[in-house]
Amino acid sequence: MTDQRKNQRFELRLPVELLRSGAQPVDQLGETVNLSSGGVLFQSDAPVEIGQPIEFMITLPTGNKGTAVRLKCVGKVVRTEIAESSSVAATLERFEFVRVAKARAS
Repeated sequence: MTDQRKNQRFELRLPVELLRSGAQPVDQLGETVNLSSGGVLFQSDAPVEIGQPIEFMITLPTGNKGTAVRLKCVGKVVRTEIAESSSVAATLERFEFVRVAKARAS
């Protein structure tokens, strides 16, 4: 069976933080499993339902020690899986890059 996805998926383990699920604020951390230009699969125990809007931040690796680069994303939950760990698949409808200055060590 061949994979017929429209967008190439990249197996990346990156920190993800759920900000909003539907109309409810969420403070839940997780980790991406894979992502593409059209969506993301991440592991999280967040209370989400299929079809609801979702807002999340993905922290990207960077070589610049003074700035963290995060990707603020908006999408919709398209699938959830409960196996050894809970997974959420969401579309990636909009995103913006957010730079966050890291605190300096004294």
